[in-house]
Amino acid sequence: MAGVTNSAYRQLCREQAESVTNLRPAGVFTCEMITARGITERIPKTFAMMAPDTNDGFFSVQLSGVDPAVVGKAVTIACGERGVKHIDLNFGCPVPKITRKGGGGVLPWKLDRFAAILNAAVQAGEPFSVPVTIKTRIGIDDDRITMFDAGRIAEDAGIAAIQLHARTVDQAYSGKARWEAIAELVQAVSIPIIGNGDIWEATDALSMMEQTGCAAVSIGRGALGRPWLFRDLARAMVEGANEPSLPTSTEVVQMVRRHAELLIGHFGEEWHGLADLRKHMSWYFKGFSLGGELRYALGMVSSLTQLDDLLAQVPADEPFPAHELNSPRGRQGSPRSKVVMPYGWLESRTLDDFDLSGADEDAQGG
Repeated sequence: MAGVTNSAYRQLCREQAESVTNLRPAGVFTCEMITARGITERIPKTFAMMAPDTNDGFFSVQLSGVDPAVVGKAVTIACGERGVKHIDLNFGCPVPKITRKGGGGVLPWKLDRFAAILNAAVQAGEPFSVPVTIKTRIGIDDDRITMFDAGRIAEDAGIAAIQLHARTVDQAYSGKARWEAIAELVQAVSIPIIGNGDIWEATDALSMMEQTGCAAVSIGRGALGRPWLFRDLARAMVEGANEPSLPTSTEVVQMVRRHAELLIGHFGEEWHGLADLRKHMSWYFKGFSLGGELRYALGMVSSLTQLDDLLAQVPADEPFPAHELNSPRGRQGSPRSKVVMPYGWLESRTLDDFDLSGADEDAQGG
């Protein structure tokens, strides 16, 4: 997730998973979305975002891009120069600044360009033995389903697996994920399907796999403020444990402090690390009895000394608020009345004369 899954948060989540299993890696923890053009133009900010977390044995990066040549070159640089071991291509983003230029979740509508990007990425990854996966959605809307064509093209291109977010682009993050679509895609293709959507607890992951037959699951918003979710997932997948190991307020405080240390290491500056931590505070402490004044102060923290003073005010050993289980976090909103796309985008399933040369330029935060 852009702005969230930097190396600090990935390391924190991975540490939780590895705390209950000797498996390494205990899952794939993917870098926040990176633009292919940012890599090919060697933008320092892009390379700073594309940093592995400590002791990560399977460095995974998600790329966005609309130009096959640019995507292929970006894969070569990422794998050959940065040690990336897995590439995921994002064709699921519903953000208007991406879709209005033909990127993200609307790109699979253009079958020729979609196929060209997948082939370029797979061919670029082959010399490094790096697998390429894709993330996509059910379709643009219920009248324009793209997942079956995307699955067929992915198989032909040599894509290793497909991650399906079980919503359409016009749903964005609203409503319920339609897990039945995952089951349909499992039946339609021979390559593994990774299910995504509405996994808030480890039991949701087990239910999704049982109901859909998907080979694995992917966690997005469910991980916001919940790094221990990966501990529960590891226990569920490896040990068959169904009960969550919910942290007390004291354990959450310890988690926040560890996160702060990792963020300072990631950014190299205390103020920058603490500024990035602010957005996580409401997720970490949702449902706990902190009071408005303390919540506000945590959301404005700017130093480790201040953070320690504030965390000392959090009520100790308060049980995890059970009413917050199985509930959405992060972006939700409403369905989009209209998906923003280039004029005439839906008139043909091929790119024709559309110019997508500028579509990558402002995609970094999508």
